[in-house]
Amino acid sequence: MDAHVTVVGVGADGWAGLPEASRGLVRGAGTLLGGARHLADVPPVVGQERVPWPSPLRENLAGLLADAQAPVVVLASGDPLVSGIGTTLLDVLGPGRVTIVPAVSSVALARARMGWPAESATVVSLVGREVRLVVPALAAGRRLLVLSSDETTPALVAALLDGLGWGDSRLTVLGDLGSAAESRTSGTAAGWDVPEVPRLNVLAVEVHGAGPGWTSGGVLPDDAFEHAGQITKRDLRASALARLAPAPGQLLWDVGAGSGSVGVEWMRAWPTARAIAVEPRPDRLALVRANAEKHGVPGLVVVEGTAPDALAGLERPDAVFVGGGATAPGVLDACWDALGPGGRLVVHGVTAETEAVLLDRYRRHGGELVRLSVERAEPLGGFTGWTPARAVSQWSVTKGES
Repeated sequence: MDAHVTVVGVGADGWAGLPEASRGLVRGAGTLLGGARHLADVPPVVGQERVPWPSPLRENLAGLLADAQAPVVVLASGDPLVSGIGTTLLDVLGPGRVTIVPAVSSVALARARMGWPAESATVVSLVGREVRLVVPALAAGRRLLVLSSDETTPALVAALLDGLGWGDSRLTVLGDLGSAAESRTSGTAAGWDVPEVPRLNVLAVEVHGAGPGWTSGGVLPDDAFEHAGQITKRDLRASALARLAPAPGQLLWDVGAGSGSVGVEWMRAWPTARAIAVEPRPDRLALVRANAEKHGVPGLVVVEGTAPDALAGLERPDAVFVGGGATAPGVLDACWDALGPGGRLVVHGVTAETEAVLLDRYRRHGGELVRLSVERAEPLGGFTGWTPARAVSQWSVTKGES
C-alpha cells in the first residue's frame, strides 16, 4: 500500500473531546484502525471498514495496511509519538507516508498536574518493557515521569527503588488523566501500599536516596558489578569510554566481554545506545547477563563464541572495545574491517606480546597509544603508601583519521 496514513490523537474524553477537524478526518476514512475501545467510541459511518489492531502488531502491520481501503485513519491515545503507534508507523512506512494529528499527551497532562516544567522531568516508558529500564534514569534529585504498562507498574517500580536504596523517593500515581475519573495517589517507595491503581496511569517519581543509576558522565565503581576478576577496572573503563564516545542509537561490540562492564556502561550512557557482548565462557556470559539486568540495560545482546569467528554476521558496529584476546589471529583485523568511517576502536593489553601488536597497529593506522598506570593509597605499616596496579596499554583510533 502506497497511500497516506493519518494518525489522529484521541484524548481522555474520546470522540466527544475531538476537535471538529479531527472528527472530519475520522468520518472520511475508508478504513479506520485502532484499539477496540477507541473504535467503539466513534459513531457509525456507512461503508467504513473498522479494524482493531492485530497481535502481534508490527508483524501484521504491512499486510493489514496493504488490504486497507483508502483513506486510512488511525486512532491513537493522546500524542501518537509518545510511546505510541505513530512511532511504529513512521518506522515501518517512513515519514513521507504518515501524518500525525496529536492530542494533548498523558506526559503533558502529568507535567501540568505535578507543576513540573518539561526541562525538569525525564520521561521513561515501561509500556510493554522491563521495569529495570528505569534504573539508568535514577539519580538523587531527578524527576521522572514513568509511562506505566498497566496497574501493576507503580508497585513494581516502588519495590525496585526500595531494593536499590531509593526508598525515600516520592511516587505519585496519576490515573485516567484528562477524564472525569482522574485520580491521584502518593506515597514513598519504601512505604508503598496502594491496593488499587487505575490501569491507565502515569507514575511521577521524585528520586531521593543513594543507589545505582544515572552515570552523569561518570562510571560505576567496580563493586557494582558481579565479576570473578575479569573486569575492566573503573579508571581504565572511564578512559576507554571517553574514547569510545557513546552516542544515541549507536552500537558497540564488547569483544572478550568478561563481566560486561564496558557494554553496560555504554548502554547506560544513552537510553537508545546498544551493545553486543561477545564472550566464549558460559560462566562469564552469566555475569554479563546479571550485570545488564542489575543496571537496567536488559537489551544488551550476548553472543557466546570466540572472536573472530563469533563476529561474523553481527550488525555493523559504530565502536568496538577489545578488552582481551587482541593477539588472537584475525581479531583486530575483523574489528577494524567491521567499522565504517568514523568508527572508534579501543583495545587494552597487559602483556608485552599484546603491547607489540598494539604498537604495530598504531604505526599502521595512527590514533593514540598510551600506557595507563594507576596507584592506590593503602596502609603501609603505620603509614600510607602507594600500591601500583598492573599497567595497561591502550590503543584507540577513529577510522578515517589516520
